[in-house]
Amino acid sequence: MSADSIFAELSLVIAIAAGVALIMRLIRQPLMIGHILTGIIVGPSVLHLIKAPATIESFSNIGIALLLFIIGLGLNPRVIKEVGRVAGLTGLVQVGLTTLLGWAGGRLFGLSQNESLLLGLGLAFSSTIIILKLLSDKKEQSRLYGKIAIGLLLVQDILAMIALLFVSSQQASSGISLRQLSLLLGKGLLIGVPLFYISNAVLPKLQKLIAGSQEFLFLFGIGWGFGVAALFAKAGFSIEVGALLAGVALASLPYAQEMGARLRPLRDFFVIVFFITLGTRLSFSSLEHLVPVIIFGSLVAIILKPLIVLIVIGALGYTKRTSFKTALATGQVSEFSLVLVILAGSKRLVPNDFIAAVTLIALITIAVSTYLMIYNDRMYQLSEKYLSLFERRKTHFEQESRQHYDMILLGYNKGGHEFLQVFKALKKRFVVIDYDPDMIEVLEHQKIDFLYGDAMDIELLEEAGLDKTKLVVSTISDHVTNIFLMNLLKKFNPYSIVILHAETVEQAFELYGLGATYVILPHHIGSEKISSFIRRNGLNKSGFKEYREKHLAYLRLNYSPVSDT
Repeated sequence: MSADSIFAELSLVIAIAAGVALIMRLIRQPLMIGHILTGIIVGPSVLHLIKAPATIESFSNIGIALLLFIIGLGLNPRVIKEVGRVAGLTGLVQVGLTTLLGWAGGRLFGLSQNESLLLGLGLAFSSTIIILKLLSDKKEQSRLYGKIAIGLLLVQDILAMIALLFVSSQQASSGISLRQLSLLLGKGLLIGVPLFYISNAVLPKLQKLIAGSQEFLFLFGIGWGFGVAALFAKAGFSIEVGALLAGVALASLPYAQEMGARLRPLRDFFVIVFFITLGTRLSFSSLEHLVPVIIFGSLVAIILKPLIVLIVIGALGYTKRTSFKTALATGQVSEFSLVLVILAGSKRLVPNDFIAAVTLIALITIAVSTYLMIYNDRMYQLSEKYLSLFERRKTHFEQESRQHYDMILLGYNKGGHEFLQVFKALKKRFVVIDYDPDMIEVLEHQKIDFLYGDAMDIELLEEAGLDKTKLVVSTISDHVTNIFLMNLLKKFNPYSIVILHAETVEQAFELYGLGATYVILPHHIGSEKISSFIRRNGLNKSGFKEYREKHLAYLRLNYSPVSDT
């Protein structure tokens, strides 16, 4: 096909995807489902629009590499440390028992050994993307059940990576080759050891160079992720394993989250193509003999897998609410599972109709579990009286209060030092958000909590707990950024104290009109004076009222703005 034909074909597919995604939004379903449905529509089962499958397949490979690279960037070992015992034990027991159930069911329904084992493994893993997205939407990622769910996902991701490694070593014509697996592991060590040495010893010294330019940070992220993935693929691993390890290698660096944020729009496009490609693999005419397997797999993922999680977490001493809500979050099939069976299919370990069956199970379970998570509080109320069976007499109390920072400082360079002295004197939790690698290095050296990134990055602000913080101070003088912050705070945290900087009186009046507690103008009051006021009055917003009114009166007396509302 010509380049114009490929472009026209891809454009038509994306246009259909946008229409289907709109419907998914209206019925509150994950867009992933819409993308798979788009693939079904444009694939051989319905319209048969894709005439260049190799090109679409290449785009989908880029999508899954970006997806796993960004997941790797987010693998935070601190979460595992905090809920390590419960997440580790629950993850191992749940994955082991679910795999066993899936394998036994597969054999019962006449599947081969390979198909049965892959069915069990596919059912064992839950969707990182779906769970994290829904936890974030509900602002519950810092609740106890949210932390356990995230820890459980990390354990599953590690086990999934081992499963991907295992499948990578297999051949259709031969069984498990210990020599081949050992050789592959040896190659992995030869690549992995220098990789993690570079990421831990070399890259931290270059962080100012790498993070000093957002364009270069974006390019470095793509180059590192794809380069490492290609290197592992050349050694005999899958691209997926390489991309995940590439992300994990950078996860501890200060700019890892910002890199992930920069790559997400690119990821979103290619992941859409990936899930569309999954949909094109579905051929319902060949699935009649696998209907019992699809029903069985869906029931295991939606009911039996959460039941295992519920029993294990309850046995470890957690409340029935925590156990139930964590369990409910796990009731779907993961994107890792789809990657796993597709990889097995590429090695001719399983037929295409088996891949289609697992994809359909993922579609069903993601749809059902989304509703279960959205309405988990209502589900708990309906089933609370039946859940005492899964709760021990002595339990770990649910921590209702979320972990958050009491104070957030945006920008350290211009007067930030003065505010930090006040924050320390108040003995409250605080974090600094900055975009300058030089300032990040200073904060890191002083052992001050920081987040590297853009003050207009909503995900970054959510991580800092903007919706719960009591005081926000911005030393940033960019007016567009400060308006963005005020609008965000008006929506999610209208009772917080907000201190902003402005360059002109007109800007100050506009920020006051949006609800700013105090606006610092360089020629009128500096960081030293306002920080002294905070030291005296603490985080009591009403104490700022008189100070604010005096400033407004001064501005009205000495200036004549067009509007002061």
